[in-house]
Amino acid sequence: MIRKELTYFLTAVMFFTRIPIPFKVPYSHEIMNKSQKYFPLIGYLVGGMAILVYWATSYLFSADIAIVLSMVSTVLLTGAFHEDGFTDVCDSFGGGYGKEKIMTIMKDSRIGAYGVIGIVLLLLLKFLALHNITELSTSFLLVVMLNGHITSRFHAATAIYTHRYVRDTDDSKSKPMANQKLSYSSLLFSLILAIVPYILFDNWLLIIAFFVSYIGKMYLTMYFKKHIGGYTGDCLGTIQQICEVLFYLTTLTLWKFL
Repeated sequence: MIRKELTYFLTAVMFFTRIPIPFKVPYSHEIMNKSQKYFPLIGYLVGGMAILVYWATSYLFSADIAIVLSMVSTVLLTGAFHEDGFTDVCDSFGGGYGKEKIMTIMKDSRIGAYGVIGIVLLLLLKFLALHNITELSTSFLLVVMLNGHITSRFHAATAIYTHRYVRDTDDSKSKPMANQKLSYSSLLFSLILAIVPYILFDNWLLIIAFFVSYIGKMYLTMYFKKHIGGYTGDCLGTIQQICEVLFYLTTLTLWKFL
């Protein structure tokens, strides 16, 4: 039992990060599908890296540089997996009309003007949000970073339960996950992993940010359903990125005005 769960977790690590696994892990569509429950733990890893890099580099550089370096570390750790999905969604929905055209552009590996503009603005917004939080409280920044990465990945994973996967190509990396939804007990397990930091830090600002960012997920999935009938792997990456930024902006707004 423990060995199986470890296999599911390591599969999620291999899929969503560039962390090398020093031994061979068995693979199957079933294993890939069941690895969904551990998506929040990937947030722990990525968020933990962001915190570590910021903490270490803040002793050498200004807070602005430390934030940028922490962002760079998360991009390197994940291989820009979610950012790449975001740029594809910007290009396809920005330049495509109708499901067929949108899906065709989304499959194109090249990046267009919509993708470039979108990712630049997204990363700039993420940096400015974290910078403003730093000015309020450095310790709170670290908490927000961790929760932002965990929460946004949980929200993206819930789209697999609430909506239909629409890309039918066999080479799609997300198809094995979307072929079969996990049990409610597995979804509950994933939720528990996601809310552990909220229990530990006991901050009502974070709790509100959790629900506001989930509203963002709901809007995005409705938008995707309207235009292409469901979601793709790129859509999940977009949900993660936007929910992460929404989480930061919500906590910043609440801290300043409430």
